[in-house]
Amino acid sequence: MKDVRIILSPEAKEVYEYLNREALTSKTERTILKAIKQKVEFIKANPHYGKPVSKNKIPKEYTLRYGNINLFRVELPNFWRMLYTLTEGETKIEIIAFVLDIIQSHINSLFLSHRN
Repeated sequence: MKDVRIILSPEAKEVYEYLNREALTSKTERTILKAIKQKVEFIKANPHYGKPVSKNKIPKEYTLRYGNINLFRVELPNFWRMLYTLTEGETKIEIIAFVLDIIQSHINSLFLSHRN
């Protein structure tokens, strides 16, 4: 079985750090942070845990930044989402789950902006 490594994009890392800070005093942020940690473990156990996003629904922003990717969506509490892609490791046999974004549902307009 291949090892699975989780890497956060700079954007996802920024949100993760925000949630860590706010979790000290906010139950909502604490709940979201706990769910992220749980879902990361699920992804490590099964890299295809998330719901696949259709190629034609992947935001252009992501394809411009990361190239032709596969994208998975994981539901989080309070209408938050975690988006990730999978790639092969470069130097050893592993799968890298690269978390692109951790977003609130109102930002889901990213996915609606490029309907034809």
